[in-house]
Amino acid sequence: MGKSHALMGGKLHVYRRENSSHWQCSASLAGKNHRVSTKRSKLHEAIDWAEEWYLELRGKSRRGEVLSGRKFKAAADQFIREYEVITEGQRNPQYVESHKMRVNVHLLPFFGERYLGEITPGLVQEYRIHRRNVSMQKWGRPAARTTMHHEMVTLRQILKTAVRHGWLDYLPDLSEPYRSNGKVTHRAWFTPEEYKRLYEATRRRAKAPKKKRFAWESEQLHDYVLFMANTGLRPDEANRLEYRDVEIVHDEATDQRILLITVRGKRGVGFCKSTSGAVLPFQRLKKRNAPSSDELVFPSRGHREMFNNILAEEGLKFDREGLRRTAYSLRHTYICLRLMEGADIYQIAKNCRTSVEMIEKYYAAHIANSLDAAAINVRRPKPAKKRVQDIRAQEG
Repeated sequence: MGKSHALMGGKLHVYRRENSSHWQCSASLAGKNHRVSTKRSKLHEAIDWAEEWYLELRGKSRRGEVLSGRKFKAAADQFIREYEVITEGQRNPQYVESHKMRVNVHLLPFFGERYLGEITPGLVQEYRIHRRNVSMQKWGRPAARTTMHHEMVTLRQILKTAVRHGWLDYLPDLSEPYRSNGKVTHRAWFTPEEYKRLYEATRRRAKAPKKKRFAWESEQLHDYVLFMANTGLRPDEANRLEYRDVEIVHDEATDQRILLITVRGKRGVGFCKSTSGAVLPFQRLKKRNAPSSDELVFPSRGHREMFNNILAEEGLKFDREGLRRTAYSLRHTYICLRLMEGADIYQIAKNCRTSVEMIEKYYAAHIANSLDAAAINVRRPKPAKKRVQDIRAQEG
């Protein structure tokens, strides 16, 4: 341990561990030792914070409210141990690892030394503010809403683990305050005209790459765009796809050749049937790469930068609402185009390994073709007496 300073007549200590930029503080009350990080790097600020913390802790002690029991770190460790074992084979290993990453990188540094009883809705809101400030300092922008949502999911799972083991009496409210129901939004996608511009641009780049050494990546990108927009796979699912997971079959219902794909994603193993437009790109991929069955269909991530460059060149990086388009937009395009063709929404949900509710919320709401004009413009028949009066009035 590094330097230490005694305060409050030796009842409170402020100290700093080696290789740490933040000061810690400790105090003993009611026969229990309490330690917490001040989150301050300057000594005078740490002392002020520690004294306020000690006085508040002493007041709670006199009222019999001093917190004890398990700390957040113990619940987090228990959650990771349980989740990894119980979901084995049901959740993708990378999805499990993402929970570990969020715990170790974001949640433990903030909540780790807190007692579970200290984790209140107010403290969770402080965490949101803390994450925003850290992200602004590091990246110049706040953490994305999706990122924060995933962290709240992990936090909720840890607290649920604590409740199950009797370490926490109830699950605190983790909802975001001051937030009203937002307007209905949609996922960024390519309209049929925009999608045509995109694949024509990637085709031109495949035939005439800017540099010869990028010829292979350019051809891969063109087939990637066509493959993704005709299968609806998530980018992470496509990244894990191996040639043995894809089979060219004859679909009797449509009398066309399609791809039957075994998908390994965040929800485990699922299946996908492509449109006929995915067959030719897949055949080109096999011919170009001459792969073994266990090789990845898309082994390189190098086409990502090229994809973004083409979007910028074609003016397609953002849609009219300012939403940023990414490789995920190809999946959204697949879903929207199928809806526009009148496909059954339940079958689309099954094929894309998602729910009908998600499609209705994020996709179907902004497609005019999903509205049935015949059902909307229905007219109730008028009573016979009223019709006769109307006819006589017109004749008169």
